[in-house]
Amino acid sequence: MSRAGKIIFSMKQKTSATQSRKTARAANTPSGAERQFSSIVHDGADRAPNRSLLRAVGFTDPDFRKTVVGVASTWSMLTPCNMHINTLAEYAEQGVNEAGGKGIIFGTITIADGISMGTPGMRYSLVSREVIADSIETVVGGEGFDGVVAIGGCDKNMPGCVMAMARLNRPSVFVYGGTILPGIHPETKKDLDIVSVFEAVGQHAAGKIDVPALKTIEECSIPGPGSCGGMYTANTMASAIEALGLSLPNSSGQIAISGEKQQDCRRAGAAVVELAKKGILPRHILTKKAFENAITVVIALGGSTNAVLHLLAIAHTAGVKLGIDDFTRIGKRVPVLADLKPSGKYGMVHLTRIGGLPPLMKELLDRGLIHGDCLTVTGKTVAENLKDVKPYPKDQDVVRPFDQPIKPDSHLRILYGNLASGGSVAKISGKEGLTFSGRAIVFEGEEAALAAILDGRVRSGHVVVIRNEGPVGGPGMREMLAPTSAIMGRGLGKEVALITDGRFSGGSHGFVVGHITPEAAIGGVIGIVKNGDPITIDAVKNEITLSIPAREIAARTKARKPRKPYATQGVLAKYAKLVSTASEGAVTDKHLSSVVPAHEIARTGGKRKR
Repeated sequence: MSRAGKIIFSMKQKTSATQSRKTARAANTPSGAERQFSSIVHDGADRAPNRSLLRAVGFTDPDFRKTVVGVASTWSMLTPCNMHINTLAEYAEQGVNEAGGKGIIFGTITIADGISMGTPGMRYSLVSREVIADSIETVVGGEGFDGVVAIGGCDKNMPGCVMAMARLNRPSVFVYGGTILPGIHPETKKDLDIVSVFEAVGQHAAGKIDVPALKTIEECSIPGPGSCGGMYTANTMASAIEALGLSLPNSSGQIAISGEKQQDCRRAGAAVVELAKKGILPRHILTKKAFENAITVVIALGGSTNAVLHLLAIAHTAGVKLGIDDFTRIGKRVPVLADLKPSGKYGMVHLTRIGGLPPLMKELLDRGLIHGDCLTVTGKTVAENLKDVKPYPKDQDVVRPFDQPIKPDSHLRILYGNLASGGSVAKISGKEGLTFSGRAIVFEGEEAALAAILDGRVRSGHVVVIRNEGPVGGPGMREMLAPTSAIMGRGLGKEVALITDGRFSGGSHGFVVGHITPEAAIGGVIGIVKNGDPITIDAVKNEITLSIPAREIAARTKARKPRKPYATQGVLAKYAKLVSTASEGAVTDKHLSSVVPAHEIARTGGKRKR
């Protein structure tokens, strides 16, 4: 018996007693285990009203005896990331039906991160992750679906979908909507993407390009459907979820408008029906080893800092103990190999064209850097999935060989110090250097910082401090893509650092540190930094230090007055009340566990109570 077969047999032994208790309503169906939720809704004379309503949406007599799979579509016309997902959802439904199940498409929300970026609307972006998870859980739980296919495009869709899968713990497969094709500059013929536009704003402010040149970049950078084209957050999280085992092999490495992506959706629909037959559930897949695999892949790809936030949140939801220090532990032995944007040369489409993620995972497996015995949604282990995968072509330079890495260890650095007693996350590729010392220039929020960068007040040697942008203080922990892109566009990428209790887009690069915990709004030291204060960032020692006397820090802290909250009602106010710290994944149900909630962090210095 194969390793995967042994795992499945063991799971069936453990769950057989539970399943047998749930088969009473499904006694006349092919398999009670395959219909353990839909049978409660569909079976018996007392469920005639339920069936009557379902007949109106297309159910026939045979459908009431099938495994019912909800297809969660994040379609909207808000963003190119999601504009095609309605079509992909139909392919997933088709795959369910062809495999003998009954597919039902339903919708959830999305936020267009790139469009809301730099505006008050960006406060809703991270909040949307929780809303997406809540909505999928609500529909699947309320309607009694036996399994889930979830299709995500823009950044928060993906972790939101997976968090819902982990909560529900029903047979599930995640499908990535796919990457966008690059735009092409009509004159230079260079590849462009959304970060090209953000950086062009800084170039315009520096007088390097004029308004017509800026408009040309604006017009031709986004050619059609698909998620932002570098190793930004969408492609990072798609790759991480594939490494976790919750997507079919190479789901992360397909172009949004390709036939391969359509077939990925069909196969995902069929896979959920098969998972129901085998009794394989998300929490069988989402183990500590699986998260270690995901972290390893994110590092090797040079992925987004948002992966730290989202993997912590998914692990919490799955009941897996994962902390920010796991990123440091794993990062010591994993090199950055992929020369991908934002700091690298290539886009995701170039990785797709040489074979996607599986060849990289195969090489990581062969070198003992990922766990091959982890179960996946194919019903096979990681090692079994990768057994026949061929290496990348010899003439490619998108993924470097291990003896010529871009960086010999992780670019994701977890920094501690008096500015971040609860931790922070830096994205240091090495191209910016490994240490930075400078003088603080402080801003209360993103807009003020961006204005100062564009009008030339931010100069070489500054450490830009953007505060009151954390999960509570924002609220919503806005991404600082506009300020970081403006710094790069003005040519200050190696001369200026930026730190924040907010977070960064996957498109951000430069000497940047985010997720500073505790955040300003709950008493963090970042809240008492003044203009001219010396700050040192050391990505070798993993330290971030405000170099003033401890007695001065204590005096400023004592004199400090709390700020008025941004929102006092609605979803932002609820989020600020419930959300945990960035170092705990910024989830909204941590108060139900033993982890210290955000409102207590000021008393505990950002650490758990023992």
